[in-house]
Parts: sequence; structure tokens; C-alpha cells
Amino acid sequence: MEDILLKIAYCIEFGKVDKTSPYPPDMKDKDGASELTKQALDMGIKPEIILNNALIVGMDKVGQKFAEKKIFIPQMLMSAKAMNAAIEHLKPFFNSGEIRRKGKFIIATVQGDLHDIGKNLVKMAIEGAGWEVIDLGIDVKSDKIIEVLSQNPEAKVGLSALLTTTMQNMRDTVKVIKDKFPDSTVLIGGAPVNEEFRKQIGADFYSPDPQGAVAYLNKIAS
Repeated sequence: MEDILLKIAYCIEFGKVDKTSPYPPDMKDKDGASELTKQALDMGIKPEIILNNALIVGMDKVGQKFAEKKIFIPQMLMSAKAMNAAIEHLKPFFNSGEIRRKGKFIIATVQGDLHDIGKNLVKMAIEGAGWEVIDLGIDVKSDKIIEVLSQNPEAKVGLSALLTTTMQNMRDTVKVIKDKFPDSTVLIGGAPVNEEFRKQIGADFYSPDPQGAVAYLNKIAS
């Protein structure tokens, strides 16, 4: 059992989606995250064990490498594809409640900002850590976030901005959220954003990389 879990984690770490994936070269024509996850389920390994001991392990390694600048966005995106391929086999168990999520996380790029690579990387890392992610996309008005947060009052919120010109929209969005839901938890990120800005606008957490966001969410969920 341990062997196949290690293989799944390796596939996610190095972006081996399935048998047809050419990357990484040392795994050419070998089963990838998709096939191995299905095999693990067929072997009778519990879905929660696959999530915790394979998927999350692989994503932790990816996140750590990214934070240390040992890998970059293309490698992260490959790992995202591998993780998503594995998650597809686990979705029925999420839906049935057999696998319990750590919590819900609403993520959005703020109004006026059309960039989504950073948001998508954070989404991937947090989903891979066992959270249910509600992705509202790009150019999201605060009203939409409030609407979804009203439907999921226990959810944490993540906001992204890549432009200095949309930082004001992030400030306004945080204010709207905190006015409506004073006890809500709001995380922020993006190239022009920093810890000082977080303090100015009243957000709860800032991280320059996805791994920091994952660590913070896991800490407050425990």
C-alpha cells in the first residue's frame, strides 16, 4: 500500500498526469496520477488515506519547492494537472461525505483585474491540501463575494490583485466583507501586495506564495 501512495505523490510532485504524459521523461509510458489513484481505490485503500498520504504529501513538496524558488509556474501548473486527475477519482467520495474537507475557501481576483495565474496556483495548492475551493474567477465585484459568503458563512476568503491600480478595489472589497461579516477571515496576495498593505486594509493574512496560505489555513482549521 505504501508503495502506490509514494508513486502517486511522486506523480503529483513531478507533474505526471497519466500514462500518455511525456513529462517527466523518466516516467515515459508509465502510469500517472490518474491510473495510480484508480488502482489504489481498486486495491481497497480508503479515499481519505489516498488524499492525506499521497495527494497532500505531493502538493506539500510542490509548494515547498515553489516557495524556495526551486521550481516555477510551468512546473506548478503541471503538478496541478496531475493533482486534478487524481482528484477526479476521489470526487464521488467528497460528494458522499466519506472524505471530509478541512473547510471551504472562496477565492477571487478583485474587480478590474483580469489576471488569474496567481489565483489559480493558490487554488490548486489549497484544494490539494484538502479544502473545498469555490473559485469565483476574475474581475469579481464585492457584491458577488458577499452573496457567496452569505451562502457559505463558514468559508474563508482569498483575494488576489496583480495591478497597483486594482489594489484600491482590494481595499474596498475587504472593507465590504468585514462590514458585513466582521468575524470573517480574509487572505490577500498578488505581486504589488505586501504585509504593510494587509495591515492598512484590515485583511487577516498575507503570503507571497501559495504554501504560506496553505499553512495558515491548516493552522486555523486545526
